[in-house]
Amino acid sequence: MPSPTKLAHVVFQTNDVARLRAWWCNLLEAKVQYGNENVAFLAFDQEHHRIAMAKFGDHQPHQPNTMGMHHAAFTYADLGALIHTYERLRDQGILPWWQIRHGPTLSVYYRDPDGNQAELQVDVYDTVEEANAFMHSPEFAANPIGIEFEMEDVARLHREGVPDAELLRRPDAPAR
Repeated sequence: MPSPTKLAHVVFQTNDVARLRAWWCNLLEAKVQYGNENVAFLAFDQEHHRIAMAKFGDHQPHQPNTMGMHHAAFTYADLGALIHTYERLRDQGILPWWQIRHGPTLSVYYRDPDGNQAELQVDVYDTVEEANAFMHSPEFAANPIGIEFEMEDVARLHREGVPDAELLRRPDAPAR
Protein backbone atom coordinates (compact mmCIF):
# COMPACT_ATOMS: atom_id res chain seq x y z
CA MET A 1 0.00 0.00 0.00
CA PRO A 2 1.34 3.46 -0.81
CA SER A 3 2.29 5.83 2.02
CA PRO A 4 1.61 9.56 2.00
CA THR A 5 4.38 11.68 0.48
CA LYS A 6 4.21 14.42 3.14
CA LEU A 7 2.26 15.85 6.04
CA ALA A 8 0.32 18.66 4.35
CA HIS A 9 -1.16 20.78 7.14
CA VAL A 10 -2.56 21.05 10.66
CA VAL A 11 -5.94 22.66 11.42
CA PHE A 12 -6.93 24.18 14.77
CA GLN A 13 -10.50 24.80 15.96
CA THR A 14 -10.81 28.16 17.69
CA ASN A 15 -13.31 30.70 18.90
CA ASP A 16 -11.00 33.56 17.82
CA VAL A 17 -9.52 33.12 14.34
CA ALA A 18 -7.92 36.59 14.28
CA ARG A 19 -6.02 36.04 17.56
CA LEU A 20 -4.78 32.58 16.57
CA ARG A 21 -3.90 33.73 13.05
CA ALA A 22 -1.76 36.57 14.43
CA TRP A 23 0.01 34.25 16.90
CA TRP A 24 0.88 31.54 14.37
CA CYS A 25 1.89 34.09 11.71
CA ASN A 26 4.27 35.60 14.25
CA LEU A 27 5.62 32.27 15.50
CA LEU A 28 6.36 30.85 12.05
CA GLU A 29 6.78 34.12 10.15
CA ALA A 30 3.96 32.83 7.98
CA LYS A 31 1.77 34.71 5.56
CA VAL A 32 -1.99 34.51 5.24
CA GLN A 33 -2.97 32.81 2.00
CA TYR A 34 -6.63 33.43 2.69
CA GLY A 35 -8.51 34.56 5.75
CA ASN A 36 -11.75 35.97 7.10
CA GLU A 37 -13.42 36.02 10.52
CA ASN A 38 -14.12 32.27 10.40
CA VAL A 39 -11.11 30.70 8.71
CA ALA A 40 -7.44 31.33 7.90
CA PHE A 41 -4.88 29.43 5.83
CA LEU A 42 -1.19 30.15 6.53
CA ALA A 43 1.93 29.32 4.53
CA PHE A 44 5.64 29.62 5.30
CA ASP A 45 7.16 27.48 2.55
CA GLN A 46 6.31 26.08 -0.89
CA GLU A 47 3.05 24.49 0.30
CA HIS A 48 -0.17 26.46 -0.33
CA HIS A 49 -0.90 26.21 3.41
CA ARG A 50 0.64 24.39 6.38
CA ILE A 51 -1.51 25.75 9.20
CA ALA A 52 -5.20 26.56 9.20
CA MET A 53 -7.61 27.67 11.84
CA ALA A 54 -11.37 27.69 11.73
CA LYS A 55 -14.33 28.70 13.83
CA PHE A 56 -16.95 25.99 13.34
CA GLY A 57 -19.05 27.25 16.27
CA ASP A 58 -18.34 28.01 19.91
CA HIS A 59 -15.96 25.51 21.50
CA GLN A 60 -14.97 24.78 25.07
CA PRO A 61 -11.42 25.89 25.99
CA HIS A 62 -8.64 23.36 25.52
CA GLN A 63 -8.04 21.24 28.60
CA PRO A 64 -4.36 20.30 28.97
CA ASN A 65 -5.06 16.99 30.73
CA THR A 66 -7.37 15.59 28.07
CA MET A 67 -6.56 13.22 25.26
CA GLY A 68 -5.90 14.56 21.78
CA MET A 69 -3.09 15.95 19.70
CA HIS A 70 -0.17 17.11 21.85
CA HIS A 71 1.76 19.39 19.45
CA ALA A 72 2.81 20.18 15.89
CA ALA A 73 6.56 20.33 15.21
CA PHE A 74 8.45 22.54 12.77
CA THR A 75 12.09 21.96 11.76
CA TYR A 76 14.53 24.80 11.13
CA ALA A 77 17.46 24.55 8.71
CA ASP A 78 20.14 24.97 11.38
CA LEU A 79 20.79 25.95 14.97
CA GLY A 80 21.38 29.60 14.04
CA ALA A 81 17.88 29.87 12.54
CA LEU A 82 16.31 28.30 15.63
CA ILE A 83 18.26 30.65 17.92
CA HIS A 84 17.23 33.66 15.82
CA THR A 85 13.58 32.62 16.10
CA TYR A 86 13.88 31.99 19.85
CA GLU A 87 15.44 35.43 20.41
CA ARG A 88 12.88 37.18 18.18
CA LEU A 89 10.03 35.61 20.14
CA ARG A 90 11.74 36.16 23.52
CA ASP A 91 12.14 39.85 22.72
CA GLN A 92 8.34 39.99 22.21
CA GLY A 93 7.75 38.33 25.58
CA ILE A 94 6.88 34.95 24.03
CA LEU A 95 8.78 32.35 26.01
CA PRO A 96 8.93 28.58 25.60
CA TRP A 97 7.39 26.45 28.30
CA TRP A 98 9.79 23.54 27.67
CA GLN A 99 13.26 23.16 26.13
CA ILE A 100 14.66 19.67 25.61
CA ARG A 101 17.39 17.78 23.82
CA HIS A 102 15.38 14.80 22.60
CA GLY A 103 18.43 13.28 20.95
CA PRO A 104 17.44 13.37 17.28
CA THR A 105 16.36 17.00 17.77
CA LEU A 106 16.98 20.00 19.98
CA SER A 107 13.50 21.34 20.64
CA VAL A 108 11.75 24.40 22.08
CA TYR A 109 8.01 24.20 22.89
CA TYR A 110 5.47 27.06 22.90
CA ARG A 111 1.74 27.32 23.66
CA ASP A 112 -0.59 29.40 21.52
CA PRO A 113 -3.41 31.50 23.05
CA ASP A 114 -5.81 28.52 22.85
CA GLY A 115 -3.34 26.13 24.52
CA ASN A 116 -2.22 24.31 21.35
CA GLN A 117 1.47 23.49 21.39
CA ALA A 118 4.16 24.11 18.79
CA GLU A 119 7.59 22.48 18.83
CA LEU A 120 10.32 24.42 17.05
CA GLN A 121 13.28 22.14 16.45
CA VAL A 122 16.53 21.57 14.67
CA ASP A 123 17.80 18.16 13.63
CA VAL A 124 20.90 17.01 15.50
CA TYR A 125 22.13 14.45 13.00
CA ASP A 126 23.14 15.08 9.41
CA THR A 127 21.27 12.05 8.08
CA VAL A 128 18.09 10.13 8.84
CA GLU A 129 20.21 7.00 9.22
CA GLU A 130 22.25 8.58 12.04
CA ALA A 131 19.08 9.76 13.80
CA ASN A 132 17.51 6.31 13.44
CA ALA A 133 20.66 4.66 14.80
CA PHE A 134 20.49 6.87 17.89
CA MET A 135 16.81 6.04 18.35
CA HIS A 136 17.79 2.35 18.42
CA SER A 137 20.62 2.93 20.92
CA PRO A 138 20.72 2.00 24.62
CA GLU A 139 21.03 5.72 25.46
CA PHE A 140 17.72 6.48 23.78
CA ALA A 141 16.02 3.41 25.29
CA ALA A 142 17.12 4.54 28.75
CA ASN A 143 15.66 8.04 28.19
CA PRO A 144 13.43 8.37 25.10
CA ILE A 145 12.17 11.85 26.09
CA GLY A 146 15.48 13.66 26.54
CA ILE A 147 17.35 16.11 28.70
CA GLU A 148 16.12 19.61 29.50
CA PHE A 149 18.31 22.62 28.75
CA GLU A 150 18.11 26.43 28.68
CA MET A 151 17.94 28.03 25.23
CA GLU A 152 19.51 31.20 26.67
CA ASP A 153 22.65 29.17 27.44
CA VAL A 154 22.70 27.65 23.95
CA ALA A 155 22.29 31.09 22.35
CA ARG A 156 25.11 32.55 24.47
CA LEU A 157 27.48 29.66 23.74
CA HIS A 158 26.61 29.88 20.04
CA ARG A 159 27.56 33.58 20.03
CA GLU A 160 30.81 32.64 21.82
CA GLY A 161 31.70 30.31 18.95
CA VAL A 162 31.04 26.88 20.46
CA PRO A 163 30.54 24.48 17.52
CA ASP A 164 26.93 23.62 16.69
CA ALA A 165 27.62 19.88 16.91
CA GLU A 166 28.63 20.33 20.54
CA LEU A 167 25.60 22.50 21.35
CA LEU A 168 23.15 20.13 19.69
CA ARG A 169 24.36 16.84 21.10
CA ARG A 170 22.50 15.33 24.02
CA PRO A 171 25.02 14.67 26.82
CA ASP A 172 24.42 10.91 26.82
CA ALA A 173 24.37 10.61 23.01
CA PRO A 174 27.29 9.35 20.92
CA ALA A 175 29.30 12.04 19.10
CA ARG A 176 28.32 12.82 15.52
